[in-house]
Order: sequence, then structure tokens, then C-alpha cells
Amino acid sequence: MIRIRVRTTAGSGGSVPGAGRPGGSAGTAGSADSGAGFEFSFDGLPVRALPGQSIAAALWAAGVLSWRTTRLNGRPRGAFCGIGSCYDCLATVNGAPNNRACLVPARPGDTVTTQEGNGRAWLQE
Repeated sequence: MIRIRVRTTAGSGGSVPGAGRPGGSAGTAGSADSGAGFEFSFDGLPVRALPGQSIAAALWAAGVLSWRTTRLNGRPRGAFCGIGSCYDCLATVNGAPNNRACLVPARPGDTVTTQEGNGRAWLQE
């Protein structure tokens, strides 16, 4: 039999930070504010976002799981690691390709489009 002992910090009572509060751990750096939201567009459709929310998080919340296609076979891709390491979440934001959607904060009025291949189709024309 294996026994696992979990240690808690003094005064924490073993609770998880943010447990029982809507939105989890409120007030942490980079967290989405539950205040008034705004919209940006994704492939011409409106998407709601909260201040401080990344583009990837807003797209996920809207049910969009893919916003890039691979260079060779055109396979769909979206967020994979969620921390900016893997580059699967690349999107074209306001006409600029190769933005990691998991790192870019959504802003009111942004225009986000699905990135096809390497995002530089205009170089091949």
C-alpha cells in the first residue's frame, strides 16, 4: 500500500486558492476581469471577450476550437499548450500573421482571422 501525504501551508486549511469564488482566483495578474465585456470579430463573426482575456480563451469560450491550418495538409489547429511554447495557436490579428493567440490579449474591435498555412500567402502572389 502506498500512502500519499499532502502538505498544506500554514493557515490555508488545505483549501484550493480561489475555490468557491466565481472565476477562480480573483485579482491575480493577467486574469480576466468579470466587468463589462466587449466584442472582436473572428472570420467576420462577433466574439465576446472580457478585459484581460486572451484571444484563444475568448475563442474557446465561444466554442471555436481551431483558427489555423497547417502548411502542408491544411489540417486544423488551435490552442495546444496554452502558454506560448508550441505555436499551434497562431492567428492573423488585424492583418498581421503569426500571432500566438494564447498570449495576445483580446481588444475591442480586433479583427482576427483563421491563419492559412504560414500566414504569408500574399508573398506567393
